[in-house]
Amino acid sequence: MAETLLVAGTASHVGKSTVAAGLCRLLARRGVAVAPYKAQNMSNNARVVATPDGDPGEIGVSQHTQARAADVTPTTDVNPVLLKPRGAGESQLILQGDAVGHYEAGTYYEEHWATARDAAVDSYERLAREHDVIVAEGAGSIAEINLHDRDLANLETARFADADILLLVDIERGGAFASLYGTLELLPDDIRERVVGAAITKFRGDPALLDAGVNEVESRTGVPVLGVLPYEDPGLPAEDSLSLPDAGEHATLGDDDVPAERSITVAVPRLPHISNFTDLEPLAAEPGVRVRYLPLDASLADADAVVLPGTKNTVDDRIALRDAGFDDALRGFDGPVVGLCGGYQLLGQRLTNADIEGTGDSDTLPGLGLLPVETRFRPDKHLERTTVTVDGTGPIAGATGTATGYEIHMGHTTPTGTDSSAEPSRTGTLSAGESSDAGDLAHPLGEQSAATDRVLGTYLHGLFENENVRTAFRDAVYDHADTRPPETEASPGDAFERAADLVETNLDLDRLGLRHLL
Repeated sequence: MAETLLVAGTASHVGKSTVAAGLCRLLARRGVAVAPYKAQNMSNNARVVATPDGDPGEIGVSQHTQARAADVTPTTDVNPVLLKPRGAGESQLILQGDAVGHYEAGTYYEEHWATARDAAVDSYERLAREHDVIVAEGAGSIAEINLHDRDLANLETARFADADILLLVDIERGGAFASLYGTLELLPDDIRERVVGAAITKFRGDPALLDAGVNEVESRTGVPVLGVLPYEDPGLPAEDSLSLPDAGEHATLGDDDVPAERSITVAVPRLPHISNFTDLEPLAAEPGVRVRYLPLDASLADADAVVLPGTKNTVDDRIALRDAGFDDALRGFDGPVVGLCGGYQLLGQRLTNADIEGTGDSDTLPGLGLLPVETRFRPDKHLERTTVTVDGTGPIAGATGTATGYEIHMGHTTPTGTDSSAEPSRTGTLSAGESSDAGDLAHPLGEQSAATDRVLGTYLHGLFENENVRTAFRDAVYDHADTRPPETEASPGDAFERAADLVETNLDLDRLGLRHLL
């Protein structure tokens, strides 16, 4: 069986995903057969991969990323249990890639947790038979004492995988030494004995400043601190919404070094149930492109384009947009607009067979009205990895070739008929609330897309990972902004290699104990 290291944390967002990916790449480039693993993940950022039977299934984005770092093809075995929050304390349960149902936390733990554990063990054993090392990622804090009898991603994984544990603590927010000490004190004895070392992450400054604290915590706990990782972002996809601003806050991703007159701003409404927001990261990595997450009631006056992201709850987010006055803001915006998956559904004329405000009644809800399409919801979920032919028009005019991505959605979107009562726009485009002849619609990314001359909707997640589409959209936005991109383009480099270098340079790998690293 494989040697297993569990990368656990004192809290969420302490760098577990980055360290796990770095270890995967470091082992892979040393010729070790390594695979990532996370028994249970909670995230609305998902990717479509194959199940053990070859069918399409969903896993969290971090395990997809870590599998790529390990140079292995990701399957649902790397993340056998996925919980996708949908609001009101309820999550969709996905076992081995298949959506089982929607459950509140209590129902999940009482009725489905044992089944989830069995699936996690089966997946781990398959991976362990095929690899030399498993780099497992924990979830949240390993010291949640209220969950110690059902902590699948941390305690249960450590036990059934016979794993050593590397414990991470984030120093950026302060209290790192207290958090580390308290976490170790709260661990069950058998888990405490598995901790081979700790590491401090996200430190800004001279590591020597921490020596006194490191010495004291080592003396009190007997657990060695194996390294201090500087605050460096290798550029890996974000795991969850903790990396985004709250719904009422602004945040900008992108290169602030590019002068304002040579940059463009892509506005993204921060939907309450936003999902797969990693779709926007390739845009933010483009020189001169700033992706700005905005509150729903914010002005679009400074935006050069708008992208509506995916959502786990299209209906509730449509109501939130309406109540915040976003319809009026979008009606006054004349630049390129793109809707991705749930964002595509929002751009249509209406949402039908929708559970309005949790009443359980099938009903119809008006959409934003920028595309002459309608979405009908149905219980079956569509999962597919796909490559489509690109026939660029509208916001991706000029793009050709193919685009590869994946679809995860429960609605079916089709063109609507002609609304003869609508006044045509003077620019030939749709404004919010207007309609258009569906016969004039273009389908630049296959039938599961729709476009006018400035508005595009598509179910294709990963759209902007395709350079041909990303470049065409960037150029269209620059044309609308009547400016030019920066003359020199920065190389994004290899995020996997940067993550591996971060680990190799700043962790004492000899004391970590993985024999395959020695």
